[in-house]
Amino acid sequence: QVQLVESGGGLVQAGGSLRLSCAASGRTLINYAMGWFRQAPGKDREFVATIRSSGSILYYADSAKGRFTISRDNVKNTVYLQMNSLKPEDTAVYYCAARRNPYEARSPAEYDYWGQGTQVTVSS
Repeated sequence: QVQLVESGGGLVQAGGSLRLSCAASGRTLINYAMGWFRQAPGKDREFVATIRSSGSILYYADSAKGRFTISRDNVKNTVYLQMNSLKPEDTAVYYCAARRNPYEARSPAEYDYWGQGTQVTVSS
C-alpha cells in the first residue's frame, strides 16, 4: 500500500508560482510512474503531468506545457510539480497519483493510489 500526501497549495495571484510536493510512504516509489491531476468544481478530473519511474520520460497536458515542470526524487520518495505563470483557470484541487507500473500514463483510471489533494487558487 502506498500513502500519498500533497502539500504546497495555496492562494496566489495570476502570474505567480507554486511548488507542489507529494510525499509517499508505505512503499518506495522507485518502480512507480507518477502523475499529477487536477479537478475544478463541476469538472472532471483532468491530467496535468506524468513522469516515468526513472524520471527519464515526462508528458504534460497542453495547458501545462511551458509553465509546469514535474520532477521526482526517488531517494526522498517525493514527486514535485513546479507551477509558474499561473492563471485563474489553473484553480483546482491538485492530486498526485501513483501507478504500479514504471511507465507514464495520462488517464486517471491507470493509477492505483491517490493523495487527498491540495487546493490551488489563482486570483486575477
